[in-house]
Amino acid sequence: MHPLQCVLQAQKWGPLASVSWLLLRTCRALSNLPSTACPSPEKQQEDGVRKDFSSRLATGPTFQHFLRSASAPQEKPDMEDPPPYVTVEELLGRQRKVYLETYGCQMNVNDTEIAWSVLQKSGYLRTRNLQEADVILLVTCSIREKAEQTIWNRLQQLKALKTKRLRSRVPLRIGILGCMAERLKEEILNREKMVDILAGPDAYRDLPRLLAVAESGQQAANVLLSLDETYADVMPVQTSPSATSAFVSIMRGCDNMCSYCIVPFTRGRERSRPVASILEEVRKLSEQGLKEVTLLGQNVNSFQDSSEVQFNNAVSTNLSRGFSTNYKPKKGGLRFTYLLDQVSRVDPEMRIRFTSPHPKDFPDEVLQLIHERDNICKQIHLPAQSGSSRVLEAMRRGYSREAYVELIHHIRESIPGVSLSSDFIAGFCGETEEDHLQTVSLLREVQYNMGFLFAYSMRQTRAYHRLKDDVPEEVKLRRLEELITVFREEATKANMASVGSTQLVLVEGHSKRSATDLCGRNDGNLKVIFPDVEMEDINNSDVRVRAQPGDYVLVKITSTSSQTLKGHVLCRTTLKDSSAYC
Repeated sequence: MHPLQCVLQAQKWGPLASVSWLLLRTCRALSNLPSTACPSPEKQQEDGVRKDFSSRLATGPTFQHFLRSASAPQEKPDMEDPPPYVTVEELLGRQRKVYLETYGCQMNVNDTEIAWSVLQKSGYLRTRNLQEADVILLVTCSIREKAEQTIWNRLQQLKALKTKRLRSRVPLRIGILGCMAERLKEEILNREKMVDILAGPDAYRDLPRLLAVAESGQQAANVLLSLDETYADVMPVQTSPSATSAFVSIMRGCDNMCSYCIVPFTRGRERSRPVASILEEVRKLSEQGLKEVTLLGQNVNSFQDSSEVQFNNAVSTNLSRGFSTNYKPKKGGLRFTYLLDQVSRVDPEMRIRFTSPHPKDFPDEVLQLIHERDNICKQIHLPAQSGSSRVLEAMRRGYSREAYVELIHHIRESIPGVSLSSDFIAGFCGETEEDHLQTVSLLREVQYNMGFLFAYSMRQTRAYHRLKDDVPEEVKLRRLEELITVFREEATKANMASVGSTQLVLVEGHSKRSATDLCGRNDGNLKVIFPDVEMEDINNSDVRVRAQPGDYVLVKITSTSSQTLKGHVLCRTTLKDSSAYC
């Protein structure tokens, strides 16, 4: 077999958009072993299995077979109908233990839960002990160079563990999942021979097959993006049994094509889950006792479920005033306002959040619903990225500083007491000192409660091909420090308004810094610290209780910083009953 064999599998194993792309590299042949080596009976049996697998793989579908099958109606992969070079038994995990590590954003947390759901169904077991793992999977991020370097460093740490396991009967398999696998593709396999599998964000259904290929001693990858994969029929498995909240992915990909952003290239075009599947997942989370869900998407508020024909009318999307899109306006379908309304009705005692939105997709009906519905948190993430209209144009954000500030005022008028957070990039291509100072002034003008600020990291995006990364690294870092300083000053002022108020807090557990304190988050998603003491239950004043994770409590705020509120607890309550006190 040639060292690099490309197998393109179609015919009942996914539509053209989901067809597997495999890179297979043969292991060192047995004949290359030293002449003194004497394989054990177990080793001989294992080599026989691998030889049989390789022979079946060689007689599998060819490129011409793929071309002939491309136009045929396709279905999702099914364990009962595997590709011709893999048997059903080889797709089974056989109780091998999987260790999962997650890096990056909330979408990656949800992707980890999806990947684990697929593997669990195939018979794999989950372990939190790295040393006993048979498979190690890293769910990766590519948003900045530093994120990728973290993974390269982690692979070096895992190299010794894999080398040690090579001498055992059960070799260790290592996989790279998510955005880094999608961006770098075969570069990872070429640079790190220890990596056995790659799976892009749209290929998690394929993990059992990829691992089956890896068991033959070859590398395997599926990094093709899909036009329709949303994992709507895959119920994510919560990776933290004691969690009080969960992420629910409602859409994947992004169509905005901001010039600095890698997401459209690593996660593909926007596609939304059917509303019915989202509501089913939220209901199950409610039945499990979870008290908060966060609806996830790269551009979560541009949600558009077109699966129901009767709603595919010609009505165009309503945008925020003064905002535009980089793509043709979308029409029809069930939109974000409808979904948010339906999700909030599932359980009145369950908080609803959503992230990450784009400022262009905040029509009045969304703001009105947030204001009216008690269990939709009065907290909005509004990524600005820059305070300079000139830089915003270079970023292809679709709005000016003036339009953004007008939206801020409109949101605060529509939702009194709303908590605001934002993203900012320091040192984007062509950013001058004046541009930077305009961002500083925007931070002072808005006074965000929370912020996420980073120095610009050039990725292979539109900016990579059309703009010049001409701001020196030391200038980027200096500007970033200035932005962080100003943000903290203004956030402290904004949060000071909470002192003396009574806040509804969802308890998460004990504080990491003190075993005598509990921590949770308020409606604005700020961390609140308070003593772990007995308190009254608002529905039974004769009983004294201690708050547990998942409880709602009322806390009177006594002090604050730029990131944390502190106070003393008043009583345990419910979301419904708290409205009379907050």
